[in-house]
Amino acid sequence: MENLEFARILREIAELLEIKNENPFKVRAYYRAAQVIEGLSESINTIAERGELRKIPGVGESIAEKIEELLKTGRLKYLEELKKEVPEGLLSLLEIQDIGPKTALLLYKELGINSMEKLEKALAEHRLRDLPGMGEKTEENIRRGIELLKETGTRMLLGTALPVAEEIISELKKNSPVEKIEATGSLRRFRETVGDIDILVVSKNSEKVMDVFTGLAMVREVLAKGPTRSSVLTTYGIQVDLRVVKPDQFGAALHYFTGSKNHNIAIRELGVKKGLKINEYGIFRGKKKIGGEEEIDVFKSVGLPYIPPELRENRGEIEAAKEGRLPVLVECADIKGDLHIHSKYSDGENTIEEIVRKAKQMGYEYVGIVDHSRSMRFAGGLSISDLKKKINEIRRLNEKIKDITILAGAEVDIKVDGSLDYPDEILKELDIVIAAIHSGFKMDQEKMTERIIKGIENEYVHILAHPTGRLIGKRDPYRVDVERLIMAAAKRGIMLEINAYPERLDLPDIYCRRAKDEGIIMVISTDAHHLDQMRFMKFGVGVARRGWLEKKNILNTFSLKELFKKLKRI
Repeated sequence: MENLEFARILREIAELLEIKNENPFKVRAYYRAAQVIEGLSESINTIAERGELRKIPGVGESIAEKIEELLKTGRLKYLEELKKEVPEGLLSLLEIQDIGPKTALLLYKELGINSMEKLEKALAEHRLRDLPGMGEKTEENIRRGIELLKETGTRMLLGTALPVAEEIISELKKNSPVEKIEATGSLRRFRETVGDIDILVVSKNSEKVMDVFTGLAMVREVLAKGPTRSSVLTTYGIQVDLRVVKPDQFGAALHYFTGSKNHNIAIRELGVKKGLKINEYGIFRGKKKIGGEEEIDVFKSVGLPYIPPELRENRGEIEAAKEGRLPVLVECADIKGDLHIHSKYSDGENTIEEIVRKAKQMGYEYVGIVDHSRSMRFAGGLSISDLKKKINEIRRLNEKIKDITILAGAEVDIKVDGSLDYPDEILKELDIVIAAIHSGFKMDQEKMTERIIKGIENEYVHILAHPTGRLIGKRDPYRVDVERLIMAAAKRGIMLEINAYPERLDLPDIYCRRAKDEGIIMVISTDAHHLDQMRFMKFGVGVARRGWLEKKNILNTFSLKELFKKLKRI
């Protein structure tokens, strides 16, 4: 049992407690622990072996005991008892946007709904609109939530799939005779969701590789096993396929299985024009094989430079490669700081000093401590007096801690009328002001667009956070005219955030490229709420790369001097 499974169980407990209308602080504790464990960079099994479960932020005595029980027995009596107390099937309804625990319980008590099938039947008969607190609009929102779940339900977040792939690759490198190994498919292209995981291997002993692969601890079921291809279902609920190919096939196979389909077709068509056949086995002129050992061989054979995997969507990358216009994409090594991290002052798990020392370990030159503003009470939003305390603490720490600069910031709510949650005399004291929407998601497009534009017109705002407000697979973007938003940001000199949190990855890649065309500087931020989430930066860099962004397009690749100049603080 690994981190994701523990997190899933703790989240399930939180949902069951919420349905039972238990103490909200208890519910929040389980949600918080689940979130922390899900983002840990180290296996919880290893942490438990050291006897340090209780040192994990958010894991107190009660939750630690439950984790220990799971580790020892693979079961949890507390969860089993909770399930007996809650009508079967209600948890499945919570996966639908706009259905929370109270709504799920209402649907069950009033209409006997405890499954997706019963819910869809009730929607078709318009029986929800007459329930207390509901109506036609609620019915339509739930109907859309079901559609959204069906669209994304078979896919896993990149932030979940990538660690699984990395763990498998690490185990195979350690325990089997692999010579080359790479993840392929949409995972390698850093798509925001992944249908399954594909891994490609070169080995002289494929049988041994397959034995190790199908025997991994995370394997729940072996779907197929053969000398060159095996498929398993993991405990995380995602299918993983492993292929072993010959050394002289690896590059061609890597290109083929990375995709996308449309990109591959376009490359093959270029090959046909040159009298070549390009497939997963290699590059052929007639029956003679002329290449395929290295991936670059595929591109060279059709007269192109290497095209990075993130660009391979047939969205103009081949034309750009022909004309020498491919961007030099931003890399994780270019990032000099993280400008959106929450501390204990609001809903973060760590002190400012802990965050800063972690940032130093990561090699950052600066870090922005950005907590929620006062109207965000459920997220520990700061009063003006608490914000001033935080600013003073940061000023003191800047004198104490060397070789890194701490920026005092705030994630300030844009209220329904477009005004900001703090007055200007407070905003001007901050190094960095990030404006954000956290409420009123159901506004119509015109009103929402006007609201955001008015918010970013404030002279002290630097950045617009998670601009579309989406939560992948859970919540649609709010209705906003993104084109108008981009034009307004360009006019005002506002930077747009690429929020690297795996459920957000917002601004999406297609809009990143559009923002780049308008000369907008982007900011890649983790929105971290505990130290381990600071590693999410790579997901934001992946989005930026898919959006054709270069180092010069990203604020937090700038030196400290350039950063302050951009923030107009010099």
